[in-house]
Amino acid sequence: MPAPASVFKAYDVRGVVPDELDSALSRAVGAAFARFTGAERLLVARDMRPSGPELVAAFVDGATAEGAAVVDLGLASTDLLYFASGHLDAPGAMFTASHNPARYNGIKLCLAGARPVGQDTGLAEIQRMALQEEAGGGEPGSGGSGPGRVERMDLLDEYADHVVSFVDAASLRPLRVVADTANGMGGLVVPRVFERLPFRLEILYGDLDGTFPNHPADPIQPENLVDLQARVRETGADVGLAFDGDADRVFLVDDQAEPLSGSITTALVAQAMLAKHPGATILYNLICSKVVPEVIAEAGGTPVRTRVGHSFIKAVMAETGAVFGGEHSGHYYFRDNYRADSGLIAAAVVLEVVSRAGQPLSELRRPLERYANSGEINIQVDDPRSVVDAMEAAYAGRASLDRLDGLTADLGDWWFNLRPSNTEPLLRLNLEAGDRASCDRHVAEVLSALEAARAGTPGGDGPGSGGKGASAAADDAGGPRDEGR
Repeated sequence: MPAPASVFKAYDVRGVVPDELDSALSRAVGAAFARFTGAERLLVARDMRPSGPELVAAFVDGATAEGAAVVDLGLASTDLLYFASGHLDAPGAMFTASHNPARYNGIKLCLAGARPVGQDTGLAEIQRMALQEEAGGGEPGSGGSGPGRVERMDLLDEYADHVVSFVDAASLRPLRVVADTANGMGGLVVPRVFERLPFRLEILYGDLDGTFPNHPADPIQPENLVDLQARVRETGADVGLAFDGDADRVFLVDDQAEPLSGSITTALVAQAMLAKHPGATILYNLICSKVVPEVIAEAGGTPVRTRVGHSFIKAVMAETGAVFGGEHSGHYYFRDNYRADSGLIAAAVVLEVVSRAGQPLSELRRPLERYANSGEINIQVDDPRSVVDAMEAAYAGRASLDRLDGLTADLGDWWFNLRPSNTEPLLRLNLEAGDRASCDRHVAEVLSALEAARAGTPGGDGPGSGGKGASAAADDAGGPRDEGR
């Protein structure tokens, strides 16, 4: 049966294998990607999921049938694939489902130079061609002069050298670091980078195992940090690092085993980048804490607010020449990394900050913790955009409003953002206030207003309509939560 169009998300292809994503679709995507790019050479890499080898082989068959040569990088992190795309100036395909469970897999695509591919930048056309190809039931035709060749290339050492180039190795102290790689691709790339640095590294769950036998590879969920926190306490480590399945995202734990938010990490890295690039432009997405633009301005930089999602951030980075951009979700983008994101580069920069300061991370973070936030709260609704419109009307005259990405309402001493999911009938609420009590009070207020707005929209039935109501639980629907979902 042809695959459903729903596997094509806002920024990637992702679904359950083989029910939604199978070899036939992967072959069709390979052919479509080769046709779309017109490139003589394509790169392909995969994470450790059991379904990866079969899907990659099918993708390569489709691409080579179109005449493209394929460079197979083998097992890799997503940021290694982005590095290769920039380093070799070739389009690339990364087979991964990031934080999703083992039954999922997916394909992240980029153009030469690690330029993003999303629905507005080519993925819609690739989707059209791939689904048409698959529905036709035939093998991909040859758009080139004949079948392309396949070669294998190992760029792990070049990638590790590239990551290390972002820090001054001479300034580093022998900090004790624990990295929980969650049986994901961090188990391959983290040791190779750290063997070039003076840190004392311990890896938790370093075996590459796409069944995730220890815990999900989703470090934005607090329950997946428990083992790392325990080990930091047991060993007296200076810093803990938690990577997701494809190792492009990282979350940090300090020496007291307390997690840092993505906003605090963004602020720390921004300070470090501005120390090296005085007066530079720094990007942050609109869900980041207000502390981020405050810190950027205090350090002499120019803060620029963006929509959520890597394609938007990379585009604004190209327009503005920004040296760095951060997201609340643990994605950190660097101009000199082909404007792509890398959790390992961000981790190395923070470790340099700790080394230079001669203070523990638990002390360095304190001046940055100026506000309390709600975390992301998911509200299931039948018509998200109508509810957002109703909330805009409810807060008109009370707040400064903008629709850059969903609805942001700034009420002076607190603010919230309400965004429709790209993949599900959900609204995602993020709220920040001056202290925990105020934050909790305003969350209750906004949720109450949302219930009233939902009751007033077509199909709304008031509290409880749409099924689950407010929930901060992780979604398991294959949508790219970590990339602007």
